[in-house]
Amino acid sequence: MTAPQASPAVAGRAVPRVDGRLKVTGQARYAADAEVPDVLFASIVGATVARGAVDAVHTDAARREPGVVDVITDFGGLTLPYDPGQVSAFGQAVAVVVATSLEAAAHAASLVAVRYSTQASLTDIDSRGATAETPEPSRDYARGDADGALRAAAVVTDLRYSMERHNHNPMEINAVVARWEGDRLTVWDKVQSVSGARQQYADALGVPADNVRVISPFVGGAFGNAGQVWPHQMIAAHVARRVRRPVKLLLTRRQLYSVTGYRPRSRQRLAIGADRSGRITAIVHEGTVETSRYRPYVDNVSGSASYMYQAPNMRSTLRTVTLDVNPGNQMRGPGHLSGNFVLESAMDDLAHRLAMDPIELRLRNEPSRDQEDDMPFSTRRLTECLRSGAARFGWSRRNPVPRSVREGDQLIGLGVAGASFVTIVSPCAASARVLPDGNVEILCGASDIGPGTYTAMSQVGADALGVGLHRVRFTLGDSALPVAPAQTGSRLMASAGSSIHNVGTMLRDRFVRMAVTDPGSPLHGLAPGDVEVVEGRMRATGEPARGERYEDLLRRRRLGELSAELDWAPDAARYSMHAYGAVFADVAVDEALGTVRVRRMFACYDAGRVVNPMLARSQAVGGMVMGIGAALLEATHLDHRDGRVVNANMSDYLVAVNADVPDLDAEFLAGEDLIADPIGVKGIGELVVVGVPAAVANAVFNATGRRVTDLPITLDKLL
Repeated sequence: MTAPQASPAVAGRAVPRVDGRLKVTGQARYAADAEVPDVLFASIVGATVARGAVDAVHTDAARREPGVVDVITDFGGLTLPYDPGQVSAFGQAVAVVVATSLEAAAHAASLVAVRYSTQASLTDIDSRGATAETPEPSRDYARGDADGALRAAAVVTDLRYSMERHNHNPMEINAVVARWEGDRLTVWDKVQSVSGARQQYADALGVPADNVRVISPFVGGAFGNAGQVWPHQMIAAHVARRVRRPVKLLLTRRQLYSVTGYRPRSRQRLAIGADRSGRITAIVHEGTVETSRYRPYVDNVSGSASYMYQAPNMRSTLRTVTLDVNPGNQMRGPGHLSGNFVLESAMDDLAHRLAMDPIELRLRNEPSRDQEDDMPFSTRRLTECLRSGAARFGWSRRNPVPRSVREGDQLIGLGVAGASFVTIVSPCAASARVLPDGNVEILCGASDIGPGTYTAMSQVGADALGVGLHRVRFTLGDSALPVAPAQTGSRLMASAGSSIHNVGTMLRDRFVRMAVTDPGSPLHGLAPGDVEVVEGRMRATGEPARGERYEDLLRRRRLGELSAELDWAPDAARYSMHAYGAVFADVAVDEALGTVRVRRMFACYDAGRVVNPMLARSQAVGGMVMGIGAALLEATHLDHRDGRVVNANMSDYLVAVNADVPDLDAEFLAGEDLIADPIGVKGIGELVVVGVPAAVANAVFNATGRRVTDLPITLDKLL
């Protein structure tokens, strides 16, 4: 049976955010905005040592403060990832003050005195006592004889690189409101997966998952820091159960640095050997990352070197150093950003040693298959990204001789880097219904951490049902909705978008089948394939006057609505699926001061089908801004005596601000990847940050002749 046709596409248009008015008028409700009657406020008392035992908690002074309801030091009945009586990291919650106001709770928390028996701790990845270990499971990989080929290579780059810890620093600081009604828990929370959070709460509190509801309609940025339920969230629910009243717990910005994860420090070696023509013969990549003793997280920095460029001999190893610190976790471009910095810096260094254009070197080593798994690529257009981006950026004007272009006291340089990120597609459920007035409701338990999920999913749903975008209402952010994967790893557009596309198409087809078999319909007797749906009106193809609207059919059949629900899962296709990009940077370095300014940046991406060009460009620009921060500014510093973050504030932890942001722009190659998913998308959010630090570092080399391998690139490394 031929499928009915849909109306012209809404997806692919630069549509403004459907939730934009709510956000700019303050009507969007975030976790801390939840209005719950009779709510109390909680404030965490954090440990001030890196490792030890809690011997005593003195609460009398805090309890005497006006407004204090309770000071809880017993977390019995709550399953935490650490022993509450033992301190595993600085900032770990050892007590919680509950009061009638936020101010009273915070002040009383400062009066709680804790006595510890400290133990020897290790918080420095570079310490003599640090031991590099193989993680479980091992990420080691090898093909051919990389070390032998490296020794025999005519030209070799072999450098060591380091990157400091990065904290997420979203605008919305994490907050949670917890309310119990009997044995049923409702939490208003900042999460990137309402379905995943529901299960984590249930496991921690010892209740069935069906007894937990997580609500998170808006998230004010996360970049990974809300990708899991952290102990403070579980503690808020525990405290609410103890005091038998709703509890609101808000972290401070300082607490965020010690509670909600970070991109771990990394130390890497990247060596590439090539013949005189620039053909790569060997790649050796050795990475070491920090991880937490009580909750290991392994940032896989070795992910992209095995498939990015043709190399018959390749070896990569990944080791972890276990420290007494709070756990790291995924941060935008996890693993890939750190690994890409060293790979693309090494490619630039190799090109310089070969006296070859860096783009030409990459083109000469373009693989035909993914060599790691010996699989074909679903799509791979890195060469097009490099060529198109070079033309738009003006790469041909680059002087290949370092330190040769000046503007007054400024040394000018241009740099390029390739980028990639794995395409992840996960099972997802969604439902759709057409109401008596012809409007459409689409439901999916997804999250929107800022990329415009409400808008893009509405566009996909509108296309599937053949209705105008103004007819669609998309609801997300509630664990009572159909189960969706986390908004992590750039997977949600492909996953939830495919589910919404399929359930919408299913519902549209159901309407058409009902119409062509209904004697009362103007479309009676037609084949479904001879019917198209335009702006919610089913009509005969080539005979637009013959037709009826969805609501006409519902009214005649006396149906209140027509709905469909679908659990969708991707095919297990044997393809290497990645998105790609080429990032170009133009920098100026003050010769006397060593300060670096990015003057302009352009990137070209192969990200499959772009559902909304306006949102995609916004993601690209945002990723570039974050990448500039990683390249030039961001570093979390610890006092290794006790593990505290000494720059846990927005004054001392530097992120890119308006003065640091130059002319930024991006383009996306037209196309789609229907091997990856039914709607042909690949995901954008992670990809757009990945190549930026290397592009900036390579531009700095072109400007100064100094190869900086230690991020961030601060002036002391250039003087």
